Amino acid sequence: MSATVSGIGQITIRKCESLDELKACVALQKEVWNFDDADLIPLRMFVVSQKIGGQTIGAFDGNELVGFAFSIPGTRSGHPYLHSHMLAVRDTWRNFGLGRRLKLAQRDDALQNGFELMEWTFDPLEIKNAHLNLVRLGAITRRYSVNHYGHSSSPLQGGLPTDRLVAEWWLKSRRVVDLLERKIPPQFVVEKKIEVPAQIYAWKALPAERSKAAEVQKNNREKFAAAFRQGLAALGYERDAQDNGAFLLGRWDEKWSYASAEETE
Repeated sequence: MSATVSGIGQITIRKCESLDELKACVALQKEVWNFDDADLIPLRMFVVSQKIGGQTIGAFDGNELVGFAFSIPGTRSGHPYLHSHMLAVRDTWRNFGLGRRLKLAQRDDALQNGFELMEWTFDPLEIKNAHLNLVRLGAITRRYSVNHYGHSSSPLQGGLPTDRLVAEWWLKSRRVVDLLERKIPPQFVVEKKIEVPAQIYAWKALPAERSKAAEVQKNNREKFAAAFRQGLAALGYERDAQDNGAFLLGRWDEKWSYASAEETE
């Protein structure tokens, strides 16, 4: 697939195939996340993923890799699914829709290979990511993982615990098909809102202000836990004129689930 990005040429979205292309993914994740070497996904894991039914889908400007999405297969309660572990886009190519295009390419490939579900984790404090996942892609979330990865060397984490929401992208659900194929936004009754202030990025970046970000994270962690115990799911997201964000929680009227016995739906 290819798409013209206004003003900056043509981007091709396709699977990464050669060893050099996979090496470029390793380098790009270092550039985007600024991880210590110990936290990087190594080249061998990209190779293994190719061999066992995973995905490494790249966004190319000519021969230059400017973004990629990486996933590995997994199972839950006997059902296969894909876990999308990382999506990275070079800084100069952000805000051109490449992230969404990479996710849509992942969906196309997953459906061709018989998968119904893709999952990934995302930081509940990242406003743009939450909007992409819930509003632009139609994922839902009803699980919260506290300090999911342990300490992160990425400065983007701001030294906070790596709390994550688990996005569930049910590829054949009415919600996703209506949104992506029929351009019909999901409708639901909002029962609760969980807010994220726009200042969260500045607070995470400045050591003197990080206690404010930590307090937001702690309060929202408790709110999500309570909402999910009540059977609510995050089904939407809104942003105001000041770029503050808010998760919109309600009750999903579809029954898609691979939940194991110990998980709360």
